[in-house]
Amino acid sequence: MLIEQQIDAMLGGDSRALSKLISQVEDRDPGYQDVMDRIYSHTGKSYRVGITGPPGAGKSTLVDRLVPLFRQEGKRVGVLACDPTSPFSGGALLGDRVRMQSLLTDDGVFIRSLATRGSLGGLSQVTHEVALLLEAAHYDVIIFETIGVGQAEIDIIQTADSIAVVVIPQSGDAIQAIKAGLMEIADIFVLNKSDQGQADRAVHALHFALPSADGKNRWVPPIVKTVASQNEGMDKFKTALDAHHKFLGDSGIQRKQRERLQLFIQRIIEENLRKELWSAERAQQLSQQIELILQGKLGPFQIAKEIQKGLR
Repeated sequence: MLIEQQIDAMLGGDSRALSKLISQVEDRDPGYQDVMDRIYSHTGKSYRVGITGPPGAGKSTLVDRLVPLFRQEGKRVGVLACDPTSPFSGGALLGDRVRMQSLLTDDGVFIRSLATRGSLGGLSQVTHEVALLLEAAHYDVIIFETIGVGQAEIDIIQTADSIAVVVIPQSGDAIQAIKAGLMEIADIFVLNKSDQGQADRAVHALHFALPSADGKNRWVPPIVKTVASQNEGMDKFKTALDAHHKFLGDSGIQRKQRERLQLFIQRIIEENLRKELWSAERAQQLSQQIELILQGKLGPFQIAKEIQKGLR
């Protein structure tokens, strides 16, 4: 099937065409940038939800129980589960689809595991592009489940409209969330596995660290207790997301979209410059000059300046 036909099929709701286009974007096949330009005018209508937190907090189970609540409203949901990258294949290592079996038979749900590809911020450039494909394919809600890498979990701020930070009480996650600066990115705190003790202590610690309402139309992140494995507290979590979505309003969502677009273009330029910089010729030049460094004839900064001259 030609690229143009695949795009038309995806815009018409064909999930197989969507999967093929995602693979082309992931693999950086020739013409993938033209695909992104072609579909961009069809984006911008989805509500984006970020689910982040430390490993073992039950994020996949939470997503598994959250999606049906959106589906009950007739909304189509796309899930992007961002996994660590395999050092051998470069692909997603964990495969969250295995942990979301109950959603796989629903035609209104699309799940894709994506590798972080070395991104310290928890999300790769590919993730941003795949999200745009899901928007163009008319998914009303896009949920990002990130790998949860603590202080480096920054990309989700620039990707989602509403961010839920998931912690559990037993391991002191609530305190660690405060120390790691996650208070600044959370729109909602989800205290999962709250049936296993010390939940009240964790809630108290989070409440103590939260900013107080100052009368300036400021959103104060609610703390929702859940036991996702038992489907407990999920309605309250969904209500909190709806409330934040309403709080943002059209102006807030549009502001976030403009910020995402600016960052997206900056990253495109950076990626193109990296490719231009490390051409085969320049890489060979560096390899040859390394010998001069090892022989003590030149220093690393001298070599770097020499290579950079070709960019001016």
